[in-house]
Amino acid sequence: MFEDIAKTLEHRLAQLSGEVAEIDQEMRSALPADWEEQATQLEGQDALEGIEKQKLKEIQQIRAALQRIADGQYGICAKCGDDIDPKRLTALPTAIFCVSCVK
Repeated sequence: MFEDIAKTLEHRLAQLSGEVAEIDQEMRSALPADWEEQATQLEGQDALEGIEKQKLKEIQQIRAALQRIADGQYGICAKCGDDIDPKRLTALPTAIFCVSCVK
């Protein structure tokens, strides 16, 4: 029933996992000898760390959505138990609440 959404989520999960691996690799790179260059690189690493945290949060949300699909609970509001509008799920496949419960 939600095969297309699951495929989209799995594709996004693979994409995010690759991006997080690249960020991890860049953050582990050796610092340059020059102090000014080190400061610049460390600032960049701080920004990358923030981006990585956002990506990891999205990965967690995607995995939870895929688990709900596997459990037959996908598309059901976690708060009121009503169905989540399919248009909402198309726009936000990781949604756990219906529009009424988000307000």
